[in-house]
Amino acid sequence: MRPFIVAIDGPAGAGKSTVSKLLARRLGLSFVDTGALYRTVALSARRQGIATDDDAGLAEVLRGIRISFRATGEENRVYLDGEDVSSEIRTPDISLAASAVSARPVVRAGLLGLQRRLALEAPVGAVLEGRDIGTVVFPEADLKFFLEANPDVRARRRYEELFQKGSESSLEAVLADQIKRDRDDASRAVAPLKPADDAVRVDSSSKPLSEVVQQLERTIRAAMASR
Repeated sequence: MRPFIVAIDGPAGAGKSTVSKLLARRLGLSFVDTGALYRTVALSARRQGIATDDDAGLAEVLRGIRISFRATGEENRVYLDGEDVSSEIRTPDISLAASAVSARPVVRAGLLGLQRRLALEAPVGAVLEGRDIGTVVFPEADLKFFLEANPDVRARRRYEELFQKGSESSLEAVLADQIKRDRDDASRAVAPLKPADDAVRVDSSSKPLSEVVQQLERTIRAAMASR
């Protein structure tokens, strides 16, 4: 039987990563951070001096890149060619670069197979989070969720996250970057950010993420039990 697949999509700052990691741990499922894949490609391209719109250069990056995940305690560490880049791929600069490379068909096509393989190799099932999991990567997912929150709440969450990591970015700068990223993600020609027709939409603006996790967990457990 195919592993149980949960797709969680939504814009930056909606809580996808936190919710997905907690759900995977509580349910005994694997966690596939697809956003980290795009971020790592963006970082590799940046290091090699390849522009985010250079399709030939990006194709070359994809041919040689090695990305892996490793669970360390409660963290999901990301490795690029054996180097831990978990912190480096979360900077505002790489976030914008990731949004740019994710709009390139060559990158989306190059990572599609990897995302599907990581999920289908999961022993029991997998939680995948990203921008197009329910619409493109796994349109046949057992359950699909679309997390959203108002822009100010999302920007505040991202600002607090960066502040804890020592970033000097202002809340205004974080909000401006987020607005640009939202616009880029929603308007790209290939796999734009949008909820799948059958996705359950969850607004986390006024809810603690713990409550969101519990809400989704109840739905997933019921679906797994009746499968």
